[in-house]
This record gives sequence, C-alpha cells and structure tokens, in this order.
Amino acid sequence: MAASADEHPSTSRAAQRFARFCAAVTARLPFGLARIVPPTFLGFVLINSFTFGVDLVLLTLLHGALDVPIALSVSVAYALAFGLAFVLNRTVNFRSHAPAGRQAVLYAIAVVINYVAFILGVGAGLTGLGLDYHLARILAGGCEGLFMYTVMRWVVFAEPRRPAAVAAARPGQ
Repeated sequence: MAASADEHPSTSRAAQRFARFCAAVTARLPFGLARIVPPTFLGFVLINSFTFGVDLVLLTLLHGALDVPIALSVSVAYALAFGLAFVLNRTVNFRSHAPAGRQAVLYAIAVVINYVAFILGVGAGLTGLGLDYHLARILAGGCEGLFMYTVMRWVVFAEPRRPAAVAAARPGQ
C-alpha cells in the first residue's frame, strides 16, 4: 500500500503493523469469536484504552492536582483525549484515506451526542449520586466505548458503498 500525499511513509508502515497485529490476535480468539470480532474492534479497544488513560490522567491532574472544577476538568480532558483518539483511529486503525473534513464533522457530531448522553448523563449523574468521579467516569466510558466504535465503524470511517451492479457481480462479498 503506497502512502498518500498527506501520509508519512513511517505512519503507513506503523498502521500496517498495527493492522496485522490486530488481525493476528482476533484470528486466534476462542469460541468462534474469531469469525465475529473484526480486527478494527481490537484496534479501537487498544487505541481508546490508551486515550481513555490519557483522559483519566488529565482529569486527575486538572481536578485532583490543580483543583479545576469537575465539569471543566472532565470537558477539557475529554476533548483532548477524543481528539487524539480520532487521529489514531483514522490513521492507524481504520487507515482511512477519505477526506478528513467530512469525517471530522461526523466525528464531532458523534462526540457531542456521546458527551451529552454518557459523560453528562451517566458520568455526572453517577457523580451527583455520590459515586467517586473516577468510578463514574469509568462506567460512563464503557457505555461511550460501545457507542463510539459503532459510529466510527459504520458512519465516520465507513467504506464507500459500491454501486448495486458491482455488488451483484460479486456474490458472497
């Protein structure tokens, strides 16, 4: 796979290695899971686990060390971590070469929906009920992870649809 004009060759090699690793791991999953778990799901889990860690570190620094109000701390940490997740998922996991502008807009819409539903709804709600803010953020993170993978795979980084005539000419694909 040749690198596109906006992609550095080492990024392309890193993305290929990451994709091969994810494919090798998912191919060895037991209990028939290898047939239903796509390599991009493992890639998403790895990338977003890392960026979720970044989110928690930033949250702890902002709120725990700098005493920034919880709502602002959560928002800043969330925005920075999700920006990093977009870049890594686009380049390394989904290896998209589509125009980034449209994807960024779709991703931003998904992030806003995710933020309102899971961060403010679940996370802040659980914190308001007395749950530790770290635990509330972890529980909200599980919900948002499922939502975000679904949106990234089938909306943000979706492969362009083939015309019906091409799809009909290739049965079984």
